[in-house]
Amino acid sequence: MTNAVEDKLKGNWNIAKGKLKQKWGNLTDDDLDYQEGKEDELVGRIQKKTGESKEKVNDFLDSLKF
Repeated sequence: MTNAVEDKLKGNWNIAKGKLKQKWGNLTDDDLDYQEGKEDELVGRIQKKTGESKEKVNDFLDSLKF
């Protein structure tokens, strides 16, 4: 995950969670449990639940505008 994504997640996680749920409606709060330093684990959970590639998940997170 890029540093830009990490910064966005730290400061705006509630907004990001809402956008992720809009994009992939089957994600739950447990799937989106953010812990600082475990961003790759978070992306892995999103990948597993959605079936999307790591690149697609990261691209979506990179595209979020705050």
